[in-house]
Amino acid sequence: MNNGKTLVELEHVSQVYATGRKRFYAVQDINLNIHEGEFVCLLGPSGCGKSTLLRLITGLQRPTEGRIGYRGQELQGVNPYASIVFQTFALFPWLSVQENVEVALKARGVPPKIRTARALDLLDRVGLDGFENAYPRELSGGMRQKVGFARAMAVEPELLCLDEPFSALDVLSSEALRGELLELWLDGKIPTKTILMVTHNIEEAAEMADRLIIMGTSPGRVIAEVEVDLPHPRHRKAPQFLKLIDHIYAILAGQTQPEPVEMGTAPGKPGITRWLPQIQISDLVGLLEHLSESSQPTYDIYQLTEDFGADSDLVLRLIDTAELLGFVRVGQGDVMLTPLGETFSEASILTRKEIFSTRIRRLPIFQWLMNMLHLAENQSLKRDVVRAAIELELPPADAEKQLNTIIEWGRYGEVIAYDDETETIMLEPLVGHSMATG
Repeated sequence: MNNGKTLVELEHVSQVYATGRKRFYAVQDINLNIHEGEFVCLLGPSGCGKSTLLRLITGLQRPTEGRIGYRGQELQGVNPYASIVFQTFALFPWLSVQENVEVALKARGVPPKIRTARALDLLDRVGLDGFENAYPRELSGGMRQKVGFARAMAVEPELLCLDEPFSALDVLSSEALRGELLELWLDGKIPTKTILMVTHNIEEAAEMADRLIIMGTSPGRVIAEVEVDLPHPRHRKAPQFLKLIDHIYAILAGQTQPEPVEMGTAPGKPGITRWLPQIQISDLVGLLEHLSESSQPTYDIYQLTEDFGADSDLVLRLIDTAELLGFVRVGQGDVMLTPLGETFSEASILTRKEIFSTRIRRLPIFQWLMNMLHLAENQSLKRDVVRAAIELELPPADAEKQLNTIIEWGRYGEVIAYDDETETIMLEPLVGHSMATG
């Protein structure tokens, strides 16, 4: 339990990446203390800088701005008192289970007899007794991740860092491994003073952590801290747990703002550029149809994750999209269809496309693209040209994802056309549409 002693201290920490003349903030102005005895979760949507923050805290990266302290001393280089478990298993396939655990000890110069004894003890603690001589290919995903946990704990870190450690596992394996890790932690059977875990899974964070550091995007920043004072084991159907989940969703989903705020601005314009959420149109349609079929005027957002069988990150992105297009309103952890959303969910396929087309034509990002296409020769541009323009505001990998989303939305709404062979984006002529208004 938290004994009040500060282990990690972040003061005005930022991580900046540069592409040419452009600077991108992965995380900006982070102030955070982590104490001994805490299980802390960094929680937030994809792209909010959670993993970047974890790498900074472990010393795998140096911050561009600000200071990171460990036990009162400024961190220099890799933190020798921290260990990290990644979401991928990262095992050496040519080494046995025992050898994979011992490799971390060997790197620290631990004598062979001691490292063998410590590796066998840890494998026993994580439930892998009898698999010491097996190879990673012989193990299930959950068992391979247990080897990763054992290897990280072998060096007896004060700070154990977990980067989405259960995300690569199936539901049953992740559930079992979460329970086993909590048991080891709560019973004091692992040699660590503090656990810091990155996740985008709200239920997972609420089930495991003592404190949640909730992060937002554009740029990555801390938007709230939530203390979790529920006793273990935490039951997901308990009223107090559901109340906590509802509170977290309310923080992450926020509430619907006036349209100019929701829509943001276009690239190159003053203000915050409003990029498109990464979703599939079919998933958006499914969400709106599900809300339309409900007998309730409002719907708890956390309940949607149960109904959809999807993780919280996807559900929040779908709601963000529906909110951007004016199909829903959000407030206090609840979502409700607008009249336009009702119309869309009940419309025919062609009418849905017309409504969608009308709504995306109002978005600054599409107005920006359509204006460029209007001015271009033959009202068309090579994909690389548009991507280069987006890269003035986003890192290359993010710019590529954003362009893919723009093309998908534009083709569905028949606002733009795209030729895969020539990689050319073209302006669709505005014909054959009645253009439903909103």
